[in-house]
Formats: sequence, C-alpha cells, structure tokens
Amino acid sequence: MTDLAAALRRQADRPVEDHTGVSGSFDFHMEWSPDEIPDSTNPSLFTALKEQLGLKLQPAKGSIPLFVIDRIAPPSPD
Repeated sequence: MTDLAAALRRQADRPVEDHTGVSGSFDFHMEWSPDEIPDSTNPSLFTALKEQLGLKLQPAKGSIPLFVIDRIAPPSPD
C-alpha cells in the first residue's frame, strides 16, 4: 500500500499517505483516465480507486516536513 500511495502522490500531485493498515504485496489492474481527457470511457482516478479497488482518498489536514533556506553563502577559508 505504501507503493500505491507513492504512485497516487505523483498522479494526484499532492501528498498521499497510507492509513489503511494493510500490509503485504498485491497484484491488481486498474483502468482510469486522467481528468484532462474528458471524452474517455474510463472513470477518473478517484472513481476508479473506489469502484475497482474499494479505496477512497480522503482529504485531511496534517503537517509535512519542510525546509526553509534563509541564506546561502560560500564556506569561509580555514
């Protein structure tokens, strides 16, 4: 499920975390169409997850690690 969450993160273009508690390896086939293809006969990613795999992406608020660089300078000579 961790690998699926990582793949969904790339497709959904937002953080996706696995909170299913399901472990192990699974083989599955899912058919879906990106939102930018409006005339496709395949469902959207979110609909396919729900209908074909029984999974639901649920929005939630949380914290994520973030790095802030205030300043950058070359190292001083020794």
